[in-house]
Amino acid sequence: MNIDKDLLITWGAVTKKYKKHEYIFYEGDQARFYYQILEGKVKMCSYNDEGRTFIQGMFGPGDSFGDPPLFLNEAYPACAQAESDCIIFKLSKDTLLKLLEEYQELQMRFIINFAGRIFEKTATNKNIVSPYPEERILGLLKRFKKQKSVKQERILIPYTRQQIADFLGLRVETVIRTLIKMEEEMKVEIRHHKLYY
Repeated sequence: MNIDKDLLITWGAVTKKYKKHEYIFYEGDQARFYYQILEGKVKMCSYNDEGRTFIQGMFGPGDSFGDPPLFLNEAYPACAQAESDCIIFKLSKDTLLKLLEEYQELQMRFIINFAGRIFEKTATNKNIVSPYPEERILGLLKRFKKQKSVKQERILIPYTRQQIADFLGLRVETVIRTLIKMEEEMKVEIRHHKLYY
């Protein structure tokens, strides 16, 4: 979701700076704010009992994150962490709800945004249950390319091997080994340690 920054400021949003790796909120915290990125990148992730990370989503400038719990009066099911130094708008939940009452077109944009996220989660879950790492990786790469609406043959995938592993519930060694095999089969290209699909 992206609310015009001037509208956010008019309605009392404040900006807060976060350093790389700093947590914006933790799993289990009560949702009290609408967050929208002005600069930087944020990941939402959860951890299992063994300390393994599972990335729920990556968000960049203009994106909001952590919205659904605001409307459900629930705690966050995952944490949000700055992937780079960030500047993030914060708007209180109560003010957001008043803003949405005032601007009906924003309500429809929220609904469409939520529907898109639900669709992506379903596609991701379908992909993750595959026992084949190559299918999981290809699914992630195809979704990324689709989200960016890119039709050219090869685009740079901005994720590290570790991030790909964390998205898919795989070990980084498995991702590296699978990508090498995929490159040999010309399904991906690796140039100067960068992944292209």
